[in-house]
Amino acid sequence: MSNRSVGAQSAKAVNTNEYGQTQLETGLRTLALTSLGTAALVTAHHLGRKQYNPDARLSDYMHGVLDVVQRKLRQDVSDLPTQSGSDSNEQQLALSKDGLTADTQAQWVSGVAQLQTSEFAVVGINAQRDMVWQTPMPERVHDIVIQPQALQQSVQQVTVMGRRPSQHFWVLDAQTGEVIHSIKSQKDRHFYGHACYSLAGDRLYVTENNTDDFSGVIGVYDVALGYKKIAEFATHGIGPHELVMHPDGDTLVIANGGIKTEKASREELNIDSMQPSLVYLNRHNGELIQQIYPEHNQMSVRHLAMHEDGTVVIGIQFQGERHLSVPLVLTHKLGQESFTPLQMTDSDTKGWHRFHHYIASVAVDSTSNLVCATSPIGGCAALFDLRTGLMLGEVDLPDCAGAALWSHNSKLDHDSPQFLVSDGKGQLTSIGLPYQQNEQGELEFGSITVDKVARDFAFDNHLNTL
Repeated sequence: MSNRSVGAQSAKAVNTNEYGQTQLETGLRTLALTSLGTAALVTAHHLGRKQYNPDARLSDYMHGVLDVVQRKLRQDVSDLPTQSGSDSNEQQLALSKDGLTADTQAQWVSGVAQLQTSEFAVVGINAQRDMVWQTPMPERVHDIVIQPQALQQSVQQVTVMGRRPSQHFWVLDAQTGEVIHSIKSQKDRHFYGHACYSLAGDRLYVTENNTDDFSGVIGVYDVALGYKKIAEFATHGIGPHELVMHPDGDTLVIANGGIKTEKASREELNIDSMQPSLVYLNRHNGELIQQIYPEHNQMSVRHLAMHEDGTVVIGIQFQGERHLSVPLVLTHKLGQESFTPLQMTDSDTKGWHRFHHYIASVAVDSTSNLVCATSPIGGCAALFDLRTGLMLGEVDLPDCAGAALWSHNSKLDHDSPQFLVSDGKGQLTSIGLPYQQNEQGELEFGSITVDKVARDFAFDNHLNTL
């Protein structure tokens, strides 16, 4: 190499270094100015928020930023190809009857989905968490509700609701998965993915949307007449989602999500003006008994669980600004003037932000007074104590949504799990808190127990106990 060429390369290196230093200085100045500008905007916005929300904190912004970053990281990681270049998740979760067991006694039912190939089904799950039957579905399903056996029928039925906005639900034999009825909504209605039976099991109540004016309605279906629609009640709100039957047998409890939804899509049309509420209706004539509104109009009242003493547990999906922190699990009893939010302990640092504003399911065990709340976005299931109103702990479970009682006979064994949680990764996880009564008759809890079983199914949305 000649001296000239070496000199030319040295000059080029010097120029490159100078250019890099200039770019670095420019970048640092830009970053500093951007940071100052952002700080000024955040401060101004925060002062404005304080006028209508005295409890607002600057730290909320950090939680909001972390929320967005974590969502982005999860999305980027999920988009990465595997080393083999194939989609390992698709291989694991493809719908197949090869994994079904000969044991035909189902204890739980759940929807399953293979989103890449648009395959959907409902499965029966036994006490060992094996699949005992599988019924293909023409569309993605949401909730599966269990018919009480008060009618002394030889066949217990389950109703499978299509995911909103759907025009279909199906009635299946709970122990074989055989389709008994297929019901389509009337022309100017669509279903919201949830239903409940009367305590006698002779009526099915379904949350529906009047597509002409977006008002919420409850469709009443007669079981003995092959699930013929015989009546309709107003929900006194928009976007009714889950509903449950009160232990008194006469009262429907309805979660009005407050979100206006187009029939042809899942587009949410009124986030700024939504008015969610919890409604109590007389199931016989549709008379409004009580209506309660949450403290923030964007706290969408979505999912419910009923304690045998009449306490309603409410799961919230917050539609407001990402940095805001609002309670996401509430309770209410008929006649109370307002909701009671459950609380975090004083030492808890994550607060409600751990759920990323989204509760997918709530379940309540009336014996232990424990509540389980799931969050697929937050990637966790949490346990709350209704006696103290405090969160007791959480279990990391990515993409978990379904939550159901481990057994309706939990009173028989204080060491059994209280809940079963399902997730989109194919896991069925038992969660519990062993307990015993002290001399004063109070329950004393041990440590959270967790047992995970992996299956070749992507469990989708809700899970229920037969």
